[in-house]
Amino acid sequence: MWIPAPGRDLLLRLNCQAPKMARQGAFMLRILVVDDDAGLRFSVREALAATGRYEVEEAQDGLEAMEKVKANRFDLVILDVDMPRLSGLEALKLIKEHDPSIQVIIVTAYANIDDAVMVVKEGAYNYLSKPIGSSELLEMTEKALKAQSLISNIAASAPILNEAGRKIIGSSNEMQKVFNIINRLSKVDTPVLIRGASGTGKELVARAVHFNSSRKDGKFVAINCSAIPENLFESELFGHEKGSFTGAHERKIGKFQYAEGGTLFLDEMGEMPVTMQVKLLRVLQEKLFTPVGSNREIESNVRVIAATNRNLEQMIQEGKFREDLYYRLNVVPIYLPALAERKNDLETLINNFIKKFNTAHGKRIIGVAADALQVMKRYSWPGNIRELENVIEHCFILENSNLISISSLPESVLSATGVTLGTFEFEQETQSAGIAVVQQATASPQHESDDESTDDHDLNAAEGADDDDLDIASPSVSIGGDTLDFNKHKEAFEREFIVKALKTFKGRINQTALHANIPKKTLLRKIEKYGIIARDYADPK
Repeated sequence: MWIPAPGRDLLLRLNCQAPKMARQGAFMLRILVVDDDAGLRFSVREALAATGRYEVEEAQDGLEAMEKVKANRFDLVILDVDMPRLSGLEALKLIKEHDPSIQVIIVTAYANIDDAVMVVKEGAYNYLSKPIGSSELLEMTEKALKAQSLISNIAASAPILNEAGRKIIGSSNEMQKVFNIINRLSKVDTPVLIRGASGTGKELVARAVHFNSSRKDGKFVAINCSAIPENLFESELFGHEKGSFTGAHERKIGKFQYAEGGTLFLDEMGEMPVTMQVKLLRVLQEKLFTPVGSNREIESNVRVIAATNRNLEQMIQEGKFREDLYYRLNVVPIYLPALAERKNDLETLINNFIKKFNTAHGKRIIGVAADALQVMKRYSWPGNIRELENVIEHCFILENSNLISISSLPESVLSATGVTLGTFEFEQETQSAGIAVVQQATASPQHESDDESTDDHDLNAAEGADDDDLDIASPSVSIGGDTLDFNKHKEAFEREFIVKALKTFKGRINQTALHANIPKKTLLRKIEKYGIIARDYADPK
């Protein structure tokens, strides 16, 4: 491969930076370079590997490429067209059939517009013409992998496509079908309607469609229809001329004109006024619009992707949504299920957010404790993926161990699942993957009670505590004698719980309050009430 002098300089600089990047722990994406020219393979491999971000392998023809694709996971394949045994175009089709999420860049010495259109229709991200400059190669590789990551993240939204009565769900093996849906939508230019409850990831799906389409180099412009006052809607979408209405002190470009050549994402489409729906329908049908206060028509080359959480069919019956606009948008609908409908995806989603927040907060949390996971599986997640993300970040702020514990979950989640004040009978459950049985657990609200009622809590053991000290969730208070006095036995249990908690955390008040999920003021009050001396349980000097 020909690499010009600036490219060679870049390659040298990248080689110098690579060890530093590797030390920083950069995540390595896997790329397969396929060409029957060994020299070209070597040049491409060196240019990519020098960045320190990619793990690169080689194959000398299409057949060897397919063997490696089936045996290993690759994010991107850089594929020559003219090769013996199996051509690049034939290999492209087989790769996409095997795993539609793999991005493919075609390399050819005789490229023209027809070739470009053909390879993109067959599923390639784009093509490069020989000779290739290293900067051009690295730029397209970065864009292709960005598009690939958007598709992969659709696992957090799991679209469903109603097709001939079948539901195609984005989980486990069915995720391959989801990739097919995104791939199919990316190769056409029809409007798209994405439906689902708030927080299910509708904008994520819209971005994935855009950045994997022929419009990927154009703008992706998102607008929330519920956030625009009705009297400003037309100006926001189509723009206005200076002086066209009170307050129009200068000419304004609308979102349709700003998104020219790209994609306009209309979120919360069900909130659009009926008068604007008529004008939007005209743009979709005739590809023309008129700015407010203008007599000139402007041609529009914009793909529209709409999203809503409203029942459009009911709105049509009530006269709040135009039926003709509905059918114009509803060419290939994507339905995003609520998180409560696919609890099997919960662990995968949690792990994705753990990776994200480990980077954002500089922590090293490795997973979720069994009891905390069971609580989250019981929760209904009315806020869907967005709420789950917020809950995991909440846990990251409070958690001091390397596992998300039940005590770091928000009070709203605990109370909604019945894990509340005074509860020590959390039902024993096991995870399908064979994780240990969840023992009795408790949690308490974060607020403090002003009376003398008990603050009973789950105690998550600190690192380094002895095994004998961890059995605080199994109080040994017995009920005997002739007196069945609730308050008497409650106080006896309460005192023993606090003593065991202080013993576990070596008499440290702050650590005991945090990990036993007891408000510090409550803990201090109970210590004083029962005459407990915290320093008696501190480490001996």
